[in-house]
Amino acid sequence: MGKGDYFCGWYFRCQGERNTIALIPAAHRTGGVWSASLQWISREAQGYLTFPYDRCRVERNRPWAVLGNNWFSPQGIRLDLHTKDLSAEGTLTFRNLTPLRYDIMGPFACIPFLECRHRVCSLGHSVSGQLRVNGREMVFQGGPGYIEGDQGRSFPRRYGWTQCAFPGGGLMLAVAEVPLGPVRFTGVTGAVRLGEKEYRLATYWGAKAEKPRNGVLTVHQGELTLTAALLDRGARPLLAPTRGDMRRIIRENVACRAHYVLRRGERVLLDLETDQAAFEYEYP
Repeated sequence: MGKGDYFCGWYFRCQGERNTIALIPAAHRTGGVWSASLQWISREAQGYLTFPYDRCRVERNRPWAVLGNNWFSPQGIRLDLHTKDLSAEGTLTFRNLTPLRYDIMGPFACIPFLECRHRVCSLGHSVSGQLRVNGREMVFQGGPGYIEGDQGRSFPRRYGWTQCAFPGGGLMLAVAEVPLGPVRFTGVTGAVRLGEKEYRLATYWGAKAEKPRNGVLTVHQGELTLTAALLDRGARPLLAPTRGDMRRIIRENVACRAHYVLRRGERVLLDLETDQAAFEYEYP
């Protein structure tokens, strides 16, 4: 990794009966200079704040960050933010985290110099507490939460990503263009939890993705087929890293309509249409 080319960010998505918010604390190194930021996105709005780096700490190997008076951890979140653009305060508590059985990257986690490494820390857990964001109360009473992280140099040039929690389980799926030296290939990482059963779909297990079209991601792996279809187009802008610098604009639906189908041969294991999905779709 070249000097100045690094980012590390953690994605905390919290859902309530009427509210959804995602908070992304991150650290960046550009031109040898470190900085820190916090992004937040809800159905109604989004924002981006920077912090003096000497008042911040973002861990690389676990979802733990301190940005000024704000902290983020596997146990919960505390916000104490008061700027001209954002006033946010409150505490959320996480319980019963569900990590995957093993690293979502599988053996790819051992490959050096990957453009971006992905980590899923909890596919689903309960979120309780209350936030007040720009005067609006956001109440969470045991709703679902999700935690993941990314680190490396840049987000993939083209990718689709989605995550959803549902009674008895949850899922995440990422399909991305992966540069590896002079070669580029389409990589797949995904997991679906149904009760006690975890289905892993990944390049290292032979998963292949169809060419994404019209907001639809389809992955085949042996007898398994997973399809994720984005049904909304109300995404909001977020900043993403390019060689460590947060200058690229991507778009995320933080709580939207999507349709998921998981099949094993002719048998349907999951058929879910929901308005509580998260979806990023960075394909033409």
